[in-house]
Amino acid sequence: MLAPQRRDDNPCRPRHFKPAPCAPVNPDGRAAQNLETCRTRLLVTGALFALVFAVVGLRLIDVVLLEGSAAGAPAAHIRPVAPPPAMGRADIVDRNGALLATTLDTPSLYGNPKQISDPAEATRALASALPGLNPAETYAKLSSGRSFVWLRRRLTPREQYAVNRLGIPGLEFEPEERRVYPFGDLASHVVGYCGIDNRGFAGIERALDTVVKERREPVQLSLDARVQYILHEELRHVVDEFTAKGAAGIIMDVRSGEILAMVSLPDFDPNHPTADTPNEPPEQAKERIFNKITLGDYEMGSAFKIFNTAMALDAGTARMTKQYDAIHDIHIGRFTIEDYHGKHRMLSVPEVFMYSSNLGSARMALEAGAERQRSFLARLGLLKPVPIDFDEVSRPRFPAMWREVNVITIAYGHGIAVSPLHVATAVSAIVNGGMLHPPTLLRLPPGTRPAGERVISEKTSEQMRKLMRLVVEYGTAKLAAAPGYVVGGKTGTAEKNTGGHYQEKKLVSDFVAVFPMHDPRYLVLTMVDEPHPSKESHGYATAGWTVAPATGRIIGRIAPLLGVQPVDENSPEVTRALTIESMQGKKIEDY
Repeated sequence: MLAPQRRDDNPCRPRHFKPAPCAPVNPDGRAAQNLETCRTRLLVTGALFALVFAVVGLRLIDVVLLEGSAAGAPAAHIRPVAPPPAMGRADIVDRNGALLATTLDTPSLYGNPKQISDPAEATRALASALPGLNPAETYAKLSSGRSFVWLRRRLTPREQYAVNRLGIPGLEFEPEERRVYPFGDLASHVVGYCGIDNRGFAGIERALDTVVKERREPVQLSLDARVQYILHEELRHVVDEFTAKGAAGIIMDVRSGEILAMVSLPDFDPNHPTADTPNEPPEQAKERIFNKITLGDYEMGSAFKIFNTAMALDAGTARMTKQYDAIHDIHIGRFTIEDYHGKHRMLSVPEVFMYSSNLGSARMALEAGAERQRSFLARLGLLKPVPIDFDEVSRPRFPAMWREVNVITIAYGHGIAVSPLHVATAVSAIVNGGMLHPPTLLRLPPGTRPAGERVISEKTSEQMRKLMRLVVEYGTAKLAAAPGYVVGGKTGTAEKNTGGHYQEKKLVSDFVAVFPMHDPRYLVLTMVDEPHPSKESHGYATAGWTVAPATGRIIGRIAPLLGVQPVDENSPEVTRALTIESMQGKKIEDY
């Protein structure tokens, strides 16, 4: 019988059937070696990671603290990321915020002919979805075997939906942008238009192309869309009434040079600038794009007597009471200068201006001399392009040699061709106290009255305001009166010079008006190109019958919009400001 085994609490005592739990099992030493290798590798890897993190940490400390402090800013090397540039072109708005131009997302349709199994069927389906698509051209593209063809650029949402509904494999859309002009042709020559790549091709779009691309906020013009509409409508009426070739007009703030409206007819829709009108000759298509106000150069006729008279009065070679011979014609070479409906008597300066006497104006200019005349016109900016934020501006045409015959004809607006913008800018200086301001199509900050260049004295400016008022009260522009708004101005009618020959039947009639004349605020210049007499004009096509009445209507409509309050034209204030001293106590018929 076996004796019971004695309990042994020593676990480390060796047993005969297994090794002790704490005894190392290492029959050949390989396990210990492998374990040691693993430990070594872990230590090396950890050391490398620690080294890398130490280097990165030290570099951060160096950049943020040490170098930053040396530069005077703890975080000099940490710069904010610039926001991405704005996509597309900035909006263009009028002075009141009305939207004149904006950019919309518009997809363009293209195709992969290699993926289109039936080009004929695809063409028929596209033609039904996109009216106006040329089936022959479309089929040629879809059967070309190429991998990419444009089918229609700048689709409307409705057109995109119609194409999507076809479900034709191989038709895809490319996201693009389209420049849109909500007012259509209303201000087309000012705003201009863009090409298919959204690059400005005309007007402000072209002149300020870089600015419009880089700005985020809208570009605000000096235009007033309400005033623009009235000018556009009245000039359209003149063209229709006198079956004219075209017309143009500009409205300007005489105190700042801001242009509130600019119209040139015929015009175009900037949304489709190259769209052909059925049966329209190519020269007429070009005429629609042509801006008469800035690009045209015209002999403006008797409107130039404003400058001639101001020159003589400012130089002191003429006085308001001085008399000039309007009896005898002037003969120079093969030319004879005479008056249209002349008075055939001696005329004072007010009468020369009021009755638009060519003879009196010519003798006034000869008295002043060629050098003084040329210098004065240069001072008014009439012998160089007008400085304006616009690319399409003309260069004046005037004689290289300023001879006596040039002095005579320039006195009444022949022999020198300028743009209507030239005339508007110069007349603004004549009436506003004598300060010449460069015109602008960009709105100035409210209350801004820019410094200008003095070109005539305040006294001469006051005298010219009185003379221009006479023309509307008693002279050639009686039909331009707008009761309550004290209109003054000067008419001009000139035969067009074609190839060195004046065309008696082709006239340019223009009228430049200012209101209110006792405290000038705004200038309105209107012009009609090749008008024909109407029944209402009693057979005349001169400015007093064509554009003068339209100007009166324009002023009557825009003055309330511009905040000009009507006044009693016979009030002491108005009478005192516009009465010519030499005429006090006399009736106009007494002269």
